[in-house]
Amino acid sequence: MRWLIGILINALLFVAIAGYIGGFEVASFGSAVIASFILSILNMLVRPILIILTFPITIVTLGIFLFVINAITLLMTERLMGGAFEFSSFGTAFLVAVIMSIANLIIQKAIFEKDRRK
Repeated sequence: MRWLIGILINALLFVAIAGYIGGFEVASFGSAVIASFILSILNMLVRPILIILTFPITIVTLGIFLFVINAITLLMTERLMGGAFEFSSFGTAFLVAVIMSIANLIIQKAIFEKDRRK
């Protein structure tokens, strides 16, 4: 259930961020849900491999390189989605990755912390 909620939250974030950031386009909410699903699969399969391969640079940058890995997975999602989910550049993908990471941190803290208190 948590996974499905996370996918829907990411889809909402995609649509909201696309409305504010030039160079990032999402065709519809349905394509945002599909992109969020693909991104979650990539985060389960590909992201751990990328983290292991780039571990030394991640240590040197004190973890900031993880935003680059997030941007790479967003660009992989773009490749798999085609024209329904597009970034104009790596910089745009990086900016979206940073915004999504911060927003997810805040949202998860608000939603799931409330569950823990019960």
